[in-house]
Amino acid sequence: MASNSEKLAVALEIQRRQDRRDFYQFTRDAFFSMRGFRWVHNPHHQIVADALMRVYRGECNRLIINIPPRYSKTELAVVMFIAWCLGQNPDCEFIHTSYSGTLAVNNTANCRSLVQSEFYRRVFPEVELSRESSAKGDWRTTDGGVIYAQGSGGTLTGFGAGKLRPGFGGAIIIDDPHKADEAGSDVIRKNVIDWFGNTLESRGNGENRSTPIILIMQRLHESDLAGHLLAGGNGEKWEHISLAALQEDGTALWPLKHTVEQLRVMERANPYVFAGQYQQRPSPLAGGEFKPDMLQVVEAVPAGARWVRAWDLAGTKDGGDYTAGGKLGALPDGTYIIGGMARDRKDPGDVERMIKNTATSDGRAVNIAIPQDPGQAGKSQIRSLTALLSGFPVNSKPVTGDKVTRARPLAAQVNVGNVKLLRGDWNAELIAEMRNFPNGKNDDQVDALSLGFDELTGGNTGLLDYYAQLNAEMKAMRAAEQSV
Repeated sequence: MASNSEKLAVALEIQRRQDRRDFYQFTRDAFFSMRGFRWVHNPHHQIVADALMRVYRGECNRLIINIPPRYSKTELAVVMFIAWCLGQNPDCEFIHTSYSGTLAVNNTANCRSLVQSEFYRRVFPEVELSRESSAKGDWRTTDGGVIYAQGSGGTLTGFGAGKLRPGFGGAIIIDDPHKADEAGSDVIRKNVIDWFGNTLESRGNGENRSTPIILIMQRLHESDLAGHLLAGGNGEKWEHISLAALQEDGTALWPLKHTVEQLRVMERANPYVFAGQYQQRPSPLAGGEFKPDMLQVVEAVPAGARWVRAWDLAGTKDGGDYTAGGKLGALPDGTYIIGGMARDRKDPGDVERMIKNTATSDGRAVNIAIPQDPGQAGKSQIRSLTALLSGFPVNSKPVTGDKVTRARPLAAQVNVGNVKLLRGDWNAELIAEMRNFPNGKNDDQVDALSLGFDELTGGNTGLLDYYAQLNAEMKAMRAAEQSV
């Protein structure tokens, strides 16, 4: 009969083999060994671990994981993953970055402490640290492995990640590249993105950009590093895992961390922060001009509509801005309907073709409104478009006032439920733009529809006093809500 010590030895050997084979099991056992209490794990931890294992196996080399703060992302993706990978391949080379150099160094120091622990030496006895590994943010193994930590914007000269050989050889791991209270700054945010593209991305040692890059972060802005990359900013396709604290079925992602009730309180307290950091759907601070929830979505256009297609022309000539043409109709009962949206990023020649093709599709019963920019260039553009649209009813005039002022007459009608919306796959982008106007990334659709409304009403609806009264009432309501 086996003694207790023999049983313990067998159990430890089984655990050791499991930890070497199974990364997620390793994280749980390592956490208990280092902390002295069990890790309160949750199914989302397995999701993250599985994604990291796809990177290790070579099935994915560009990974973005968006996850709420304090949901174990650093423990898993930095401390545990680097340590486990070194156990598999002691010559791995890693670069780890975060918005703070101090934070990045602290993360790699925790990883080094794990590698030096009795637990780790039992699981991976072949891994040894170099005697020169005294620095917390720059330490090495005797097999040539390198772990280097740096903050966003820091110097990486002389350091690389990955190996020019088959199999996993390390990775670039980015954990929260933006500081939460700085992500709203266009300059600071762009500096981080530029540093990624100009410095960090080139630090891979693998062949043909084969060194994996892992970005794990809470979303802070629609144009943060994750948003930039997911939109094709570096020309590569990224596997994307998005974990929302409050899931679509109304349950909590990690109930022991935050209950549904707690999450709802957090959402009410700061909806913008909650949308980005906890739901991974960042949006600019809502402007409050439009209340798109008041739009009535319809399946068909009521009879008797009087139509106009109004255009907002891209402000740049390199295809970077959108050109949008909104189709707006006035109905016999005094309400309005948004009946379509033509929208694309195109070069000037393609824009003209899009406008002409849309006019042909709409037919001559739909008036066309085009804004005239001041100056000779604006007049020349209008002459060209008018000639292109010969035979169609075209009206062009300079627009006056700022965007918000021009949009308010239409917004007032939307907000009191006087505007219908024809169902279409373009609805979601329009509703999002309305909700965030004027603080959103784009406002071309709102600008186009504002011009169309002005065209339909002749620039003077006879309701200006009503709008003024309505705006005053809305401001009074918002003031009352804020005082409660």
